Amino acid sequence: MKFIKKIGKYIRKVISVRVAPYMALNCVRIFLYRLCGYKIGKHVFIGMRCYLDDMDPKMLTIEDNVTISYGVFMACHGRKQRHYPITIKKNAYIGVRATVITKNGDSTEGITIGENAVVGACTLVNKNVPDGATAVGVPCRIIQ
Repeated sequence: MKFIKKIGKYIRKVISVRVAPYMALNCVRIFLYRLCGYKIGKHVFIGMRCYLDDMDPKMLTIEDNVTISYGVFMACHGRKQRHYPITIKKNAYIGVRATVITKNGDSTEGITIGENAVVGACTLVNKNVPDGATAVGVPCRIIQ
């Protein structure tokens, strides 16, 4: 049983990291990510070469009408860190090469990017972004 579970994790990792990010069609990328266990809503665009944390796919929730640009990196864990959820609410936009990482320490709530929020290109999101806000910079600052 352990062997089958390990093989399943390996196959999920290959699909999530090596196959899906390089698919030319968004609908195929979304299908493969859902197949791996990610919770992805309707009318979502995930750009090519994105990394969605494959250690625990159920910790990442992407709601309806979200746009995630090319090369975005999302990590639900770090070195010797528990897994914390990342939630991206409806109509959010995440710019090119942004990085979303969950909090360290005793925090249990994870990271939430609010409804209609905008995350600028190359932004490091390490705290919550409120509904309708714009976040930019490393680490992110809320400018609106």
